[in-house]
Amino acid sequence: MKNSEIKESILFQLDMCWKLYLYHIDNLEDTEVLWAFSPTGLQVHKQEDSWCIDWPETESYEIGPPNIAWTMWHIIYWWSTALDYNFGDGTLRKEDVPWPGSAEKAKATINLLHDKWVSELNNLSDEDYLSNQYAKWPFEGRSFSDIALWLNGELMKNVAEIGYGRFLYATCTK
Repeated sequence: MKNSEIKESILFQLDMCWKLYLYHIDNLEDTEVLWAFSPTGLQVHKQEDSWCIDWPETESYEIGPPNIAWTMWHIIYWWSTALDYNFGDGTLRKEDVPWPGSAEKAKATINLLHDKWVSELNNLSDEDYLSNQYAKWPFEGRSFSDIALWLNGELMKNVAEIGYGRFLYATCTK
């Protein structure tokens, strides 16, 4: 694969993931986003004037499935962190990434992060994709293309979780 094909392929893959994301969030509302299939799954919880984000201590299946709000927050978390560490000062912590408070605000935040990420990807040279200059999170010592490919995979996984959550909501709340 030529250097220029790496960037083009990463952007193409991201675009495919993004289109599926847009499909799954169409008409997505707060009641569906905050609904939980299981009381033990990862969720966001309203606590007085703020939101509490569950953070797993394990990746085991017994913790249960996340609700859509948590999955959307997770997209916000890793995209914010990737932008901060790979193109910023690298100081962002998960506690610094709040749940926006609603489905619409989460969609707007994710759209903004997507646009920032795509802008950064477009601004990189072909050589930047092969270097580790912009590769600081979640991996070190890898090429930036590995970071971008990981992010595409993470987006696809989270998008599939949103879609699956919508299937569960549609069938379990009849």
